Amino acid sequence: MKHNKWLTAPLAAGLSAALLSGCGTEQGGGSAGSGGSVRVGMSDEILATDPAAGYDPGSWLLFNNVFQSLLSFPKGSTLPEPEAAEKCGFETGSKVYRCTLRDGLKFSNGNDLTSEDVKFSFERALKINDPSGPVPLLSTIDSIETPDDRTVVFHLKVPDATFPSKIASGAGSIVDHREYAPDALRTDGKAVGSGPYTLESISDSEALFSVNAAYQGNARPSNGGITLKLYNGDREALAKALADNDVDVAYRGLAADDIAALETSENTDDRGVEIVQGTSAEVQHLVFNVEDPVVGKLAVRQAIAHLVDREALVEDILKSTATPLYSIVPAGIAGHNTAFFDTYGRPDAAKAKKTLRKAGITDKVKLTLWSTPSRYGPSTDLELGAIAEQLNSSGLFDADVQSVAFEQYEKDITAGKYGVYVKGWVPDYPDADNFTAPFFGEDNVLGNHYENATITGTLLPRTSAAADRAATDADFGRLQDLVADELPILPLWQGKQYAVARDNVTGLEWTLDASTVFRFWEIKKN
Repeated sequence: MKHNKWLTAPLAAGLSAALLSGCGTEQGGGSAGSGGSVRVGMSDEILATDPAAGYDPGSWLLFNNVFQSLLSFPKGSTLPEPEAAEKCGFETGSKVYRCTLRDGLKFSNGNDLTSEDVKFSFERALKINDPSGPVPLLSTIDSIETPDDRTVVFHLKVPDATFPSKIASGAGSIVDHREYAPDALRTDGKAVGSGPYTLESISDSEALFSVNAAYQGNARPSNGGITLKLYNGDREALAKALADNDVDVAYRGLAADDIAALETSENTDDRGVEIVQGTSAEVQHLVFNVEDPVVGKLAVRQAIAHLVDREALVEDILKSTATPLYSIVPAGIAGHNTAFFDTYGRPDAAKAKKTLRKAGITDKVKLTLWSTPSRYGPSTDLELGAIAEQLNSSGLFDADVQSVAFEQYEKDITAGKYGVYVKGWVPDYPDADNFTAPFFGEDNVLGNHYENATITGTLLPRTSAAADRAATDADFGRLQDLVADELPILPLWQGKQYAVARDNVTGLEWTLDASTVFRFWEIKKN
């Protein structure tokens, strides 16, 4: 899965802010487009305007605001609700899913949106099967029926109770069948949807969005439009733009040091900017290639698990802009437990030594930790360096760090060249399934050669089929315990979401939650 994870950025020197406290409590509402236009800056790129191709945070930000899905995630919720649909539900078990569309839906170009467009959109994405597209989320679709203009019936290959969450994401974006080719990506940079905003123009540096007057759905835009300024990884430029009042909001571009400095600043009222903190289900893991001659040995992985000090990483490197993570399902997601803490406890060099010696390993373990400098955050190399120091200070390891540009990094992982490497993950939908099936199911995204027949043959199919998501907790707990025992990955931290905004901007707290949907319509500029 092709996410840009946690791209962050330092702020300009001398910039300080007040930590948002009880401020900005606008909750949308009001007449559509009643507020002023808002300028938002971010360090991510928008890699695609066509929903059949994009699978990165910048592109999904566009999709979530320009296109409708049958369902969407309301602010603060991890349960999808009808959006373009009037109602949706499983008919029998979790293999037949029926939706009835709202009456009178229209695209921004005036064309009617009917069940034909819904069917077309999903079949088109599956047919194009772009390697950077959302097909992994749609793979359980077998066929789609449209009995009438307002009814869509999905027949699934296997029971998939997470299907509503999957199609509530950017993967469920509905396009106009008259505007998009059925077997080719759109290349003109335009986007025609039925969401709350229309894309007026886009370039490498800026995207302009206006309020869609034809929109029918749950969103109530609180602004007159969004100017999205794109800094394409230039974090200093984003920081300067905020300092120079060229943007009203800086989103996805804030480095840990600067967030910490802003939060502890004594200048709480005189700078005119505020920090907004939200929840996040973004995670980062160390990944172990279980076929590697060194970390393929379970005792070596267990020793590492006994030595990594997450608290120190979070405090010293991430400046408390994340929290320690002790399982593969993050806190705030149903099914979360603390399997790794329960199994390995706090860092303990004596336990690590005993584990290695019991396995007959008496020499220092020579190890390279592989990193990539910015894809998973600007502090990634520093994190891996700190982990190497933790391992070496035990006297049991001789570890170093190598950092490789992301394109080469991915190729080398696929080729099996790395024993230990880092991976970040921004969820597609807020369900424990999205933190387990992509990592441990067939054709998993980690490339670490780990397989467990109980997980793939029993736990994942059973949790996927359970319509009552609360009933999956025991199985997800068992899965997490197995992973903690067998150690194909080692969870490190769970991120927090931040945005920095001018003090006349409200509503940002409703855009920063575990659904990862950045809701343009909630932002208001007074």
